[in-house]
Amino acid sequence: MKVLLLKDVYKLGKAGDVKKVADGYGRNFLIPQGLAALATPGMLKQVERIRAQAEVRRAAANEEAKELAAHIQGLRLTFFAKAGDTGKLYGSITTEDVAQAIQQKTRYEIKRRQIDMQPIRTLGKHVARIHLTVDLMPEVEIRVYREGEVVEEEETQPAVPEAEAEQPAEA
Repeated sequence: MKVLLLKDVYKLGKAGDVKKVADGYGRNFLIPQGLAALATPGMLKQVERIRAQAEVRRAAANEEAKELAAHIQGLRLTFFAKAGDTGKLYGSITTEDVAQAIQQKTRYEIKRRQIDMQPIRTLGKHVARIHLTVDLMPEVEIRVYREGEVVEEEETQPAVPEAEAEQPAEA
């Protein structure tokens, strides 16, 4: 089934795009949610109008989310977890854990569905992308250490001095 996207849909496309999707996905989700319409000749004539309206909405959403993206970009989160001798965790670090850590460090609420990552099951450095808008996707560095492991001082600095130190480098 071909549909015309009326709004931006994450991992599918931007408003005004014509996409071929599974019948059930289009009929049961996209069309009822108001995210898409059937790609009829009449709807295809409205593509430019839909794209212009979406561009205005996207610009407004980006303006609102810029401050939050600046706070989150380059944020370093540290987790301590039980792990085996091979570095494999007994359990995993999930998007829910990352969302809670971001909220504790920055006081901004991020939903777990906005975090683009697979569950972390090994020790070491990992990167998660936070989906704020279609264009704004700041990255967060996640470090996982073995429980009881001593971490170097440079890595355990509080979030505020770390953020202040990174801002001049970006400017």
